[in-house]
Amino acid sequence: MSLAEQIRPITYLKSSAAELVKEFATNPEPVIITQNGEAKMVVMDIVEYEKQQETMALLKLLALGKKEFKAGKFSDAEAFLEDMEKDD
Repeated sequence: MSLAEQIRPITYLKSSAAELVKEFATNPEPVIITQNGEAKMVVMDIVEYEKQQETMALLKLLALGKKEFKAGKFSDAEAFLEDMEKDD
C-alpha cells in the first residue's frame, strides 16, 4: 500500500480508533495523522514498532563498532579469546 493511502486526518483517529487498531491486524503499515493538513504524528502497530526499535539498536551498535575500529580500538580474534578465558 502506498504512503499516500496511509494518511488520515486527526478526526479519523478520534472517531475510529478501534477500527484503526483492527486494521493493523491485516495491514501493519504505519498511519500518518494530519492536523490542519499538516503531518503531526505516526500511529503504528506495536510489533512493527518493536522491530523498528531492535533494528535501530543494532544499527547503533554497528556504528559504534565502526567508530571504535577506526580509532584503533580492536584486537585480533586470538587475543580476544585469550582475554575471555582469563575472565573465567
